[in-house]
Amino acid sequence: MLSTAAIGRVVAGAIRDSAEASFVAVAGRDANRAAAYAAELGVPRSYGSYDELLADDAIDAVYIPLPIAMHAEWTIRALQAGKHVLCEKPFVPAAAEAEACFDAAEKAGRLCVEGLMWRHHPQTVLAQRLLADGAIGRLAYIRAALTVDVPPGDIRRTGALGGGAVLDLGCYCVSAIRLFGGAPLRVSAEQVVDTAPGAGGCDLRLAATLALPGDVLAQFDVALDLPRRDELELVGTAGKIILPDPWICRQGHVVLERDGHAERLLAGPAGEDVAYRIEFEAVSRAIAGEVEPPFGRADAIEQAATLEAVRKAAAFSYG
Repeated sequence: MLSTAAIGRVVAGAIRDSAEASFVAVAGRDANRAAAYAAELGVPRSYGSYDELLADDAIDAVYIPLPIAMHAEWTIRALQAGKHVLCEKPFVPAAAEAEACFDAAEKAGRLCVEGLMWRHHPQTVLAQRLLADGAIGRLAYIRAALTVDVPPGDIRRTGALGGGAVLDLGCYCVSAIRLFGGAPLRVSAEQVVDTAPGAGGCDLRLAATLALPGDVLAQFDVALDLPRRDELELVGTAGKIILPDPWICRQGHVVLERDGHAERLLAGPAGEDVAYRIEFEAVSRAIAGEVEPPFGRADAIEQAATLEAVRKAAAFSYG
């Protein structure tokens, strides 16, 4: 892992008992801090710089949960060093950067994967199956939301590091809209700009409407200064699918509503750690050549292009 970010603690716990993935090294910008972090998590090796880790030929792949503004640079450097890459969401803020990363991956003969772990969880897979089976008729509308309350100065509210609500949070909502509804055809958006010191004019709150193929409409809202909300619902001509906790996957079930009746459908083990373990194991199998990457170049570029379009639409409408 490149970084001593807090998410590493979740990842380490998630794959501790996995037969397909091992967390073997961590790199930070300070050798002592990296060593303490590695000792805390039971990771065998630590490095005082990212370059030192990339020079270790015993490491097959790197997981990158650095600040968003650093994703493209270190993804490309890792690929050039011969490592496969799983980069935490959002991969990059622009389609051109995504293309550059995948060009580097192809040149190096290595895999590059964007890490949106919620897509791998059984409750997401169950929702996909229900939709495909016609459980709610024809899909007509998607609504998603993710809001959190973080103080000014938090990295998520720091524009220079790639902060802002639509990148940090909207990536979940956009990935859901695309996963269930396809590539957006048109986008409109409104935002409230963060005026806190250091925010750099990034978005504090944002709401967007997207037109999808087949006359499907989608809407989402995100915010960095509101109470926690995790919401996703798929509305069809004959019912509705609700994922009560879509992004962190702590509930492990979906709700199917038809004809005025709600049915709670279990979807296997609940938890963020489950989603991360499945994601890491899927990527490991792809690295081993056993399966195709779960989400590849086209998906990551389309995701970045949609986020880019939402941000441009919001900036235009705000002015």
